[in-house]
Amino acid sequence: MEYNERLARFRQGLVNPFDRGENDSSTEGKNLPKHEVRSEIFSSESKTQSSDRAMDLGLAEDHFSRPVDPEEDEPNLQVLLEHRFSKEKSKSVKQTCDKCSTIIWGLIQTWYTCTGCYYRCHSKCMNLINKPCVRSKVSHQSEYELNICPEVGLDKQDYRCAECRTPISLRGVPNEARQCDYTGQYYCSSCHWNDTAIVPARVIHNWEFEPRKVCRSSMRYLALMMSRPVLRLKEINPLLFNFVEELVEIRKLRQDILLMKPYFITCKEAMEARLLLHLQDRQHFVENDDMYSLQDLIETSSGRLSCSLTEIHTTFAKHIKLDCEKCQAKGFMCELCKEGDILFPFDSHTSTCYDCFAVFHRDCYYDNSTTCPRCARMMERKNEESLNP
Repeated sequence: MEYNERLARFRQGLVNPFDRGENDSSTEGKNLPKHEVRSEIFSSESKTQSSDRAMDLGLAEDHFSRPVDPEEDEPNLQVLLEHRFSKEKSKSVKQTCDKCSTIIWGLIQTWYTCTGCYYRCHSKCMNLINKPCVRSKVSHQSEYELNICPEVGLDKQDYRCAECRTPISLRGVPNEARQCDYTGQYYCSSCHWNDTAIVPARVIHNWEFEPRKVCRSSMRYLALMMSRPVLRLKEINPLLFNFVEELVEIRKLRQDILLMKPYFITCKEAMEARLLLHLQDRQHFVENDDMYSLQDLIETSSGRLSCSLTEIHTTFAKHIKLDCEKCQAKGFMCELCKEGDILFPFDSHTSTCYDCFAVFHRDCYYDNSTTCPRCARMMERKNEESLNP
Protein backbone atom coordinates (compact mmCIF):
# COMPACT_ATOMS: atom_id res chain seq x y z
CA MET A 1 0.00 0.00 0.00
CA GLU A 2 2.85 2.35 0.79
CA TYR A 3 4.35 1.78 -2.68
CA ASN A 4 1.04 2.50 -4.41
CA GLU A 5 0.64 5.73 -2.45
CA ARG A 6 4.14 6.90 -3.34
CA LEU A 7 3.51 6.07 -7.00
CA ALA A 8 0.30 8.07 -6.99
CA ARG A 9 1.99 11.04 -5.33
CA PHE A 10 4.84 10.84 -7.94
CA ARG A 11 2.37 11.00 -10.78
CA GLN A 12 0.88 14.11 -9.17
CA GLY A 13 4.40 15.60 -8.93
CA LEU A 14 4.52 15.66 -5.15
CA VAL A 15 7.59 13.45 -4.52
CA ASN A 16 11.11 12.83 -5.93
CA PRO A 17 11.50 9.31 -7.42
CA PHE A 18 15.09 9.17 -6.10
CA ASP A 19 13.91 9.73 -2.53
CA ARG A 20 14.44 6.50 -0.57
CA GLY A 21 11.75 7.33 1.98
CA GLU A 22 10.89 9.49 4.93
CA ASN A 23 13.66 7.98 7.03
CA ASP A 24 16.37 8.74 4.39
CA SER A 25 19.00 11.12 5.75
CA SER A 26 19.18 12.88 2.37
CA THR A 27 16.58 15.62 2.01
CA GLU A 28 17.62 16.52 -1.55
CA GLY A 29 14.62 16.98 -3.77
CA LYS A 30 11.99 17.05 -1.01
CA ASN A 31 11.63 20.80 -0.94
CA LEU A 32 12.03 21.37 -4.70
CA PRO A 33 9.18 22.78 -6.80
CA LYS A 34 7.39 20.57 -9.28
CA HIS A 35 8.96 22.07 -12.45
CA GLU A 36 12.50 21.80 -11.00
CA VAL A 37 11.97 18.18 -10.06
CA ARG A 38 10.79 17.27 -13.55
CA SER A 39 13.59 19.22 -15.28
CA GLU A 40 16.17 17.48 -13.12
CA ILE A 41 14.75 14.11 -14.06
CA PHE A 42 14.76 14.79 -17.79
CA SER A 43 18.22 16.41 -17.79
CA SER A 44 19.73 13.44 -15.98
CA GLU A 45 18.05 11.03 -18.37
CA SER A 46 19.25 12.97 -21.48
CA LYS A 47 22.82 13.08 -20.14
CA THR A 48 22.77 9.34 -19.52
CA GLN A 49 21.36 8.57 -22.97
CA SER A 50 23.84 10.85 -24.79
CA SER A 51 26.81 9.36 -22.94
CA ASP A 52 25.60 5.83 -23.69
CA ARG A 53 25.12 6.68 -27.36
CA ALA A 54 28.63 8.21 -27.55
CA MET A 55 30.15 5.11 -25.98
CA ASP A 56 28.24 2.89 -28.41
CA LEU A 57 29.57 4.84 -31.42
CA GLY A 58 33.09 5.11 -30.06
CA LEU A 59 32.97 8.91 -30.01
CA ALA A 60 33.79 9.49 -26.37
CA GLU A 61 37.44 10.37 -27.10
CA ASP A 62 39.52 10.61 -30.30
CA HIS A 63 43.18 10.03 -29.52
CA PHE A 64 44.28 9.54 -33.17
CA SER A 65 42.77 12.48 -35.02
CA ARG A 66 45.22 14.26 -37.37
CA PRO A 67 45.85 17.97 -36.92
CA VAL A 68 44.08 20.13 -39.45
CA ASP A 69 46.42 21.07 -42.33
CA PRO A 70 45.37 24.35 -43.97
CA GLU A 71 47.02 23.26 -47.27
CA GLU A 72 44.90 20.10 -47.56
CA ASP A 73 42.08 22.15 -49.04
CA GLU A 74 44.19 22.91 -52.13
CA PRO A 75 43.04 21.25 -55.38
CA ASN A 76 44.85 18.17 -56.66
CA LEU A 77 45.14 19.55 -60.22
CA GLN A 78 45.81 23.11 -61.30
CA VAL A 79 46.32 24.51 -64.84
CA LEU A 80 48.69 27.44 -65.26
CA LEU A 81 50.52 28.63 -68.44
CA GLU A 82 49.65 25.30 -70.11
CA HIS A 83 51.20 23.45 -67.15
CA ARG A 84 49.00 20.76 -65.61
CA PHE A 85 50.18 20.70 -62.02
CA SER A 86 49.35 17.60 -60.03
CA LYS A 87 49.58 17.64 -56.25
CA GLU A 88 52.27 15.26 -55.05
CA LYS A 89 51.67 12.83 -52.19
CA SER A 90 55.25 11.70 -51.62
CA LYS A 91 56.60 12.92 -48.28
CA SER A 92 60.02 11.27 -48.24
CA VAL A 93 61.48 12.25 -51.63
CA LYS A 94 63.59 15.40 -51.54
CA GLN A 95 63.19 17.60 -54.63
CA THR A 96 64.24 21.09 -55.68
CA CYS A 97 61.78 23.83 -56.59
CA ASP A 98 62.29 24.98 -60.19
CA LYS A 99 61.04 28.46 -59.32
CA CYS A 100 62.92 29.45 -56.15
CA SER A 101 65.74 26.87 -56.47
CA THR A 102 65.34 25.76 -52.86
CA ILE A 103 64.71 22.30 -51.43
CA ILE A 104 61.15 20.99 -51.23
CA TRP A 105 60.60 19.32 -47.88
CA GLY A 106 57.72 17.01 -48.71
CA LEU A 107 57.11 16.13 -45.08
CA ILE A 108 56.00 19.65 -44.15
CA GLN A 109 55.46 21.39 -47.50
CA THR A 110 52.94 20.92 -50.29
CA TRP A 111 54.40 20.73 -53.79
CA TYR A 112 53.22 20.17 -57.34
CA THR A 113 54.64 18.54 -60.49
CA CYS A 114 53.59 19.33 -64.06
CA THR A 115 52.43 16.12 -65.73
CA GLY A 116 53.66 17.41 -69.09
CA CYS A 117 57.19 18.73 -68.53
CA TYR A 118 57.80 17.61 -64.91
CA TYR A 119 58.28 21.17 -63.66
CA ARG A 120 58.33 21.02 -59.82
CA CYS A 121 57.54 23.84 -57.43
CA HIS A 122 56.26 24.70 -53.98
CA SER A 123 52.59 25.41 -53.56
CA LYS A 124 53.51 28.96 -52.51
CA CYS A 125 55.57 29.47 -55.71
CA MET A 126 52.85 28.53 -58.21
CA ASN A 127 51.48 32.06 -58.60
CA LEU A 128 54.99 33.34 -59.36
CA ILE A 129 55.65 31.02 -62.33
CA ASN A 130 56.21 32.81 -65.66
CA LYS A 131 57.61 29.96 -67.79
CA PRO A 132 55.13 28.09 -70.03
CA CYS A 133 55.04 24.32 -70.26
CA VAL A 134 57.75 22.89 -72.53
CA ARG A 135 55.40 20.17 -73.79
CA SER A 136 53.41 22.82 -75.65
CA LYS A 137 56.59 23.71 -77.54
CA VAL A 138 57.10 20.05 -78.39
CA SER A 139 53.54 19.84 -79.69
CA HIS A 140 53.85 22.94 -81.90
CA GLN A 141 57.51 22.74 -82.90
CA SER A 142 58.78 19.15 -83.10
CA GLU A 143 62.23 19.85 -84.50
CA TYR A 144 65.76 20.24 -83.23
CA GLU A 145 68.28 23.01 -83.45
CA LEU A 146 70.77 21.39 -85.86
CA ASN A 147 73.53 23.99 -85.60
CA ILE A 148 76.25 23.27 -83.06
CA CYS A 149 76.00 25.81 -80.21
CA PRO A 150 74.71 28.74 -82.30
CA GLU A 151 76.10 31.52 -80.09
CA VAL A 152 74.93 35.07 -80.81
CA GLY A 153 76.88 36.84 -78.07
CA LEU A 154 75.95 38.22 -74.70
CA ASP A 155 75.74 41.77 -76.08
CA LYS A 156 72.98 40.67 -78.47
CA GLN A 157 71.02 39.56 -75.39
CA ASP A 158 71.50 43.00 -73.82
CA TYR A 159 73.44 41.27 -71.02
CA ARG A 160 70.27 39.65 -69.76
CA CYS A 161 69.13 36.08 -69.26
CA ALA A 162 67.56 34.70 -72.44
CA GLU A 163 64.60 33.38 -70.46
CA CYS A 164 63.81 35.51 -67.42
CA ARG A 165 65.68 38.69 -68.53
CA THR A 166 67.67 38.92 -65.30
CA PRO A 167 70.87 41.03 -65.67
CA ILE A 168 73.91 38.73 -66.12
CA SER A 169 77.59 39.03 -66.95
CA LEU A 170 80.58 36.78 -67.53
CA ARG A 171 82.20 38.16 -64.36
CA GLY A 172 79.32 36.91 -62.24
CA VAL A 173 78.16 40.39 -61.18
CA PRO A 174 75.28 40.75 -60.49
CA ASN A 175 74.58 37.23 -61.76
CA GLU A 176 76.72 34.60 -63.47
CA ALA A 177 76.12 34.06 -67.20
CA ARG A 178 75.93 30.38 -68.14
CA GLN A 179 75.83 29.22 -71.75
CA CYS A 180 73.48 26.50 -72.99
CA ASP A 181 75.24 24.27 -75.51
CA TYR A 182 71.94 23.48 -77.25
CA THR A 183 70.60 27.00 -77.88
CA GLY A 184 73.93 28.85 -77.69
CA GLN A 185 72.34 31.52 -75.49
CA TYR A 186 73.28 32.68 -72.00
CA TYR A 187 71.15 32.20 -68.90
CA CYS A 188 71.21 33.11 -65.22
CA SER A 189 71.89 30.61 -62.45
CA SER A 190 68.15 30.25 -61.74
CA CYS A 191 67.42 29.17 -65.33
CA HIS A 192 70.65 27.22 -65.88
CA TRP A 193 71.59 24.67 -63.20
CA ASN A 194 74.53 23.18 -65.14
CA ASP A 195 72.43 20.15 -66.11
CA THR A 196 73.89 18.01 -68.88
CA ALA A 197 72.26 16.39 -71.91
CA ILE A 198 73.26 14.89 -75.26
CA VAL A 199 73.00 17.55 -77.96
CA PRO A 200 71.42 16.32 -81.26
CA ALA A 201 73.49 18.62 -83.49
CA ARG A 202 76.76 17.17 -82.17
CA VAL A 203 75.45 13.63 -82.71
CA ILE A 204 74.39 14.21 -86.31
CA HIS A 205 77.44 16.16 -87.46
CA ASN A 206 80.21 14.67 -85.30
CA TRP A 207 78.71 11.41 -83.98
CA GLU A 208 79.51 12.76 -80.51
CA PHE A 209 77.50 11.62 -77.49
CA GLU A 210 79.26 13.45 -74.66
CA PRO A 211 76.68 15.26 -72.48
CA ARG A 212 76.96 19.04 -72.54
CA LYS A 213 75.71 21.70 -70.16
CA VAL A 214 72.24 22.95 -71.06
CA CYS A 215 69.65 25.18 -69.40
CA ARG A 216 66.62 23.79 -67.60
CA SER A 217 64.14 24.43 -70.42
CA SER A 218 66.47 22.83 -73.00
CA MET A 219 66.96 19.83 -70.76
CA ARG A 220 63.20 19.28 -70.51
CA TYR A 221 62.71 19.86 -74.23
CA LEU A 222 65.42 17.34 -75.17
CA ALA A 223 64.00 14.80 -72.72
CA LEU A 224 60.51 15.10 -74.24
CA MET A 225 61.89 14.94 -77.79
CA MET A 226 64.17 11.97 -77.09
CA SER A 227 61.91 9.29 -78.60
CA ARG A 228 60.32 11.37 -81.39
CA PRO A 229 61.44 10.30 -84.91
CA VAL A 230 62.17 13.72 -86.42
CA LEU A 231 65.69 13.19 -87.79
CA ARG A 232 65.94 12.37 -91.51
CA LEU A 233 69.62 11.51 -91.68
CA LYS A 234 69.92 11.07 -95.43
CA GLU A 235 68.90 14.71 -95.88
CA ILE A 236 70.64 16.27 -92.88
CA ASN A 237 73.98 14.44 -93.17
CA PRO A 238 74.01 11.58 -95.74
CA LEU A 239 77.79 11.16 -95.37
CA LEU A 240 77.25 9.85 -91.86
CA PHE A 241 76.47 6.38 -93.29
CA ASN A 242 79.92 6.29 -94.89
CA PHE A 243 81.67 6.60 -91.53
CA VAL A 244 79.36 4.78 -89.10
CA GLU A 245 79.05 1.07 -89.87
CA GLU A 246 76.42 0.56 -87.19
CA LEU A 247 74.03 2.89 -89.01
CA VAL A 248 74.41 0.87 -92.22
CA GLU A 249 73.51 -2.31 -90.33
CA ILE A 250 70.48 -0.68 -88.70
CA ARG A 251 69.28 0.67 -92.05
CA LYS A 252 69.50 -2.82 -93.63
CA LEU A 253 67.54 -4.38 -90.75
CA ARG A 254 64.87 -1.70 -91.03
CA GLN A 255 64.57 -2.22 -94.77
CA ASP A 256 64.14 -5.96 -94.24
CA ILE A 257 61.43 -5.37 -91.64
CA LEU A 258 59.52 -3.18 -94.11
CA LEU A 259 59.72 -6.02 -96.65
CA MET A 260 58.34 -8.44 -94.04
CA LYS A 261 55.45 -6.18 -93.10
CA PRO A 262 53.19 -7.13 -96.12
CA TYR A 263 53.48 -10.81 -95.13
CA PHE A 264 52.21 -10.09 -91.62
CA ILE A 265 49.38 -7.83 -92.74
CA THR A 266 47.93 -10.54 -94.99
CA CYS A 267 48.63 -13.44 -92.59
CA LYS A 268 45.89 -14.33 -90.12
CA GLU A 269 48.23 -16.21 -87.81
CA ALA A 270 50.65 -13.31 -87.68
CA MET A 271 47.84 -10.88 -86.89
CA GLU A 272 46.58 -13.13 -84.11
CA ALA A 273 50.09 -13.47 -82.71
CA ARG A 274 50.55 -9.68 -83.04
CA LEU A 275 54.10 -10.00 -84.20
CA LEU A 276 54.35 -6.36 -85.18
CA LEU A 277 53.87 -5.42 -81.52
CA HIS A 278 57.51 -6.30 -81.01
CA LEU A 279 58.14 -2.83 -82.44
CA GLN A 280 55.41 -0.97 -80.57
CA ASP A 281 58.00 1.26 -78.88
CA ARG A 282 59.38 2.20 -82.32
CA GLN A 283 56.34 2.54 -84.52
CA HIS A 284 58.32 4.45 -87.14
CA PHE A 285 60.35 1.30 -87.87
CA VAL A 286 57.31 -0.26 -89.57
CA GLU A 287 56.46 2.94 -91.46
CA ASN A 288 59.75 4.04 -93.03
CA ASP A 289 63.48 3.39 -92.97
CA ASP A 290 64.93 6.91 -92.97
CA MET A 291 63.49 8.63 -89.88
CA TYR A 292 65.38 8.33 -86.62
CA SER A 293 64.92 9.55 -83.08
CA LEU A 294 67.72 10.72 -80.85
CA GLN A 295 67.12 7.63 -78.72
CA ASP A 296 67.67 5.44 -81.81
CA LEU A 297 71.05 7.04 -82.46
CA ILE A 298 72.12 6.74 -78.83
CA GLU A 299 71.24 3.03 -78.73
CA THR A 300 72.88 2.52 -82.13
CA SER A 301 76.13 3.89 -80.74
CA SER A 302 75.92 1.67 -77.65
CA GLY A 303 75.02 -1.45 -79.70
CA ARG A 304 71.72 -2.13 -77.93
CA LEU A 305 69.55 -1.27 -80.93
CA SER A 306 71.45 -3.65 -83.19
CA CYS A 307 70.99 -6.53 -80.75
CA SER A 308 67.26 -5.94 -80.24
CA LEU A 309 66.56 -5.43 -83.96
CA THR A 310 68.52 -8.55 -84.91
CA GLU A 311 66.44 -10.59 -82.47
CA ILE A 312 63.18 -9.19 -83.85
CA HIS A 313 64.40 -9.76 -87.41
CA THR A 314 65.12 -13.42 -86.58
CA THR A 315 61.64 -13.87 -85.05
CA PHE A 316 59.93 -12.37 -88.09
CA ALA A 317 61.97 -14.40 -90.59
CA LYS A 318 61.31 -17.62 -88.66
CA HIS A 319 57.55 -17.11 -88.93
CA ILE A 320 57.67 -16.41 -92.68
CA LYS A 321 60.16 -19.08 -93.74
CA LEU A 322 59.49 -21.91 -91.25
CA ASP A 323 56.37 -21.58 -89.12
CA CYS A 324 53.69 -20.36 -91.53
CA GLU A 325 52.84 -22.30 -94.71
CA LYS A 326 50.80 -19.43 -96.14
CA CYS A 327 53.76 -17.07 -95.86
CA GLN A 328 56.07 -19.70 -97.39
CA ALA A 329 53.72 -19.96 -100.37
CA LYS A 330 54.37 -16.27 -101.10
CA GLY A 331 58.06 -16.86 -101.75
CA PHE A 332 59.82 -16.75 -105.13
CA MET A 333 61.78 -19.09 -107.32
CA CYS A 334 64.71 -17.67 -109.27
CA GLU A 335 63.48 -17.69 -112.90
CA LEU A 336 66.96 -17.18 -114.24
CA CYS A 337 68.72 -20.25 -112.85
CA LYS A 338 65.62 -22.15 -111.68
CA GLU A 339 67.67 -23.65 -108.87
CA GLY A 340 67.91 -23.31 -105.13
CA ASP A 341 65.39 -22.88 -102.33
CA ILE A 342 62.46 -20.52 -102.05
CA LEU A 343 63.61 -16.93 -102.06
CA PHE A 344 62.29 -13.95 -100.11
CA PRO A 345 63.02 -10.27 -100.74
CA PHE A 346 64.63 -9.84 -97.30
CA ASP A 347 67.21 -12.58 -97.83
CA SER A 348 70.77 -11.27 -97.89
CA HIS A 349 71.75 -13.20 -101.03
CA THR A 350 68.85 -12.01 -103.18
CA SER A 351 68.16 -9.12 -105.54
CA THR A 352 64.77 -7.63 -106.35
CA CYS A 353 63.42 -6.16 -109.57
CA TYR A 354 62.38 -2.55 -108.95
CA ASP A 355 59.49 -2.74 -111.45
CA CYS A 356 57.66 -5.99 -110.65
CA PHE A 357 59.36 -6.87 -107.31
CA ALA A 358 60.32 -10.35 -108.47
CA VAL A 359 63.14 -11.93 -106.44
CA PHE A 360 66.27 -13.57 -107.90
CA HIS A 361 69.66 -14.73 -106.73
CA ARG A 362 72.04 -11.83 -106.51
CA ASP A 363 74.54 -13.65 -108.74
CA CYS A 364 71.84 -14.06 -111.41
CA TYR A 365 70.26 -10.60 -111.30
CA TYR A 366 72.29 -7.64 -110.12
CA ASP A 367 71.51 -3.91 -110.41
CA ASN A 368 68.90 -4.49 -113.14
CA SER A 369 71.71 -5.34 -115.57
CA THR A 370 69.79 -8.46 -116.64
CA THR A 371 66.36 -8.45 -118.24
CA CYS A 372 63.71 -9.53 -115.78
CA PRO A 373 61.75 -12.55 -117.17
CA ARG A 374 58.62 -11.49 -115.33
CA CYS A 375 58.71 -7.96 -116.73
CA ALA A 376 59.29 -9.42 -120.21
CA ARG A 377 56.19 -11.63 -119.91
CA MET A 378 54.09 -8.75 -118.66
CA MET A 379 55.23 -6.55 -121.53
CA GLU A 380 54.54 -9.26 -124.07
CA ARG A 381 51.06 -9.84 -122.66
CA LYS A 382 50.36 -6.13 -122.74
CA ASN A 383 51.39 -5.92 -126.42
CA GLU A 384 49.16 -8.84 -127.33
CA GLU A 385 46.20 -7.23 -125.59
CA SER A 386 46.77 -4.00 -127.49
CA LEU A 387 46.87 -5.87 -130.84
CA ASN A 388 43.83 -8.00 -130.03
CA PRO A 389 41.39 -5.75 -128.16
